[in-house]
Amino acid sequence: MILCSNPSEQFKSYQSEIEQAVNSVMRSNSYVLGEQVGLLEQEFAEYIGTSSAIGVANGTDAIEVALRSLNVGYGDEVITVSHTAVATVAAIEASGAKAILVDIDPKSYTLNPQYLEKVLTKNTKAVIAVHLYGNAVDLDTVLSFCRSNKLFLIEDVSQAHGAKYKNKRLGSIGDLGCFSCYPTKNLGAIGDAGIVTTNNLDLADRVRMIREYGWKNRTSMLPGRNSRLDEIQAAILRIKLKYLDSDNQKRRDIAKFYYENLSLHPILLPEISSNVEPVFHLFVIQVANQNKLINFLKKKAVMAGIHYPLPVHLHPAYKGRVMHSRDMSVTESIVKKIVSLPIYPELSNSDSKIIVNALHEFFK
Repeated sequence: MILCSNPSEQFKSYQSEIEQAVNSVMRSNSYVLGEQVGLLEQEFAEYIGTSSAIGVANGTDAIEVALRSLNVGYGDEVITVSHTAVATVAAIEASGAKAILVDIDPKSYTLNPQYLEKVLTKNTKAVIAVHLYGNAVDLDTVLSFCRSNKLFLIEDVSQAHGAKYKNKRLGSIGDLGCFSCYPTKNLGAIGDAGIVTTNNLDLADRVRMIREYGWKNRTSMLPGRNSRLDEIQAAILRIKLKYLDSDNQKRRDIAKFYYENLSLHPILLPEISSNVEPVFHLFVIQVANQNKLINFLKKKAVMAGIHYPLPVHLHPAYKGRVMHSRDMSVTESIVKKIVSLPIYPELSNSDSKIIVNALHEFFK
């Protein structure tokens, strides 16, 4: 069976290094926010190109803590997209703010900047740009909008570790960058983990305090919470960070194989701007017969997926409650067409050929 993603295979790739690192932590008598977390923060900041990186418990917390560091909360509004993981919106609500959802660009699947002005109010405080599928938001336009309206820009980079926009790493361009390191991510732990990046030292200090009860020298200086990163996950992420660029190149190589072999079929392939160096967290195509294709591939032992089958504003928990722009036509239409093909660094050439041949058979 060929899985859509397969984090256990990555563990096998670096098994000896990971096991050695984990054993070292277990013998160290320091298990939370210790040396490994500090080293990961230093190395990740250097990799992304920011002055600071702060480890937190998971990617959802990363967004919530980032918002709280900006004093975004009750009575405030945060603009983002509905075509994202529910976590993005859940984090906004956890901060106390209200999520305002807008439609996406039909080519990049990311936030469409033309809708920003239409939902802007006196209560708008921030925009969260979700870099979906390993692609990038049109940051020049979004950043210009934010600066003109004195709004904060948070990058949700949970699906784009290592990607670049105009030769800058995503997560280094907005006021704050938020990363999930869930096991299936391009930089994935073996458990939950998250990272916040910023070039603002004051914001970095606030994030560090908020992640641990608002403490400074174990005195609560502001309202905080518990979102600490443990040493084992930090040690594992340090191992994987060394290989992130090479693993992302493997993803690009697989994507290239898909582009070269699927272009003659009635498939809409991903479009990437010339400004972007993508990392293909997912390879998402559009087809007219989504369910038939997924079921056909399943019979061929190819587990394709849908990311995401239901826009956030149509989930029962949010339907009729969360605010969104009037026009959500792209978001609501593409979910009936998108299919995520398997892609991860350990996907073999033979398995890639099986996937392509299955698609050939389906469309013949």
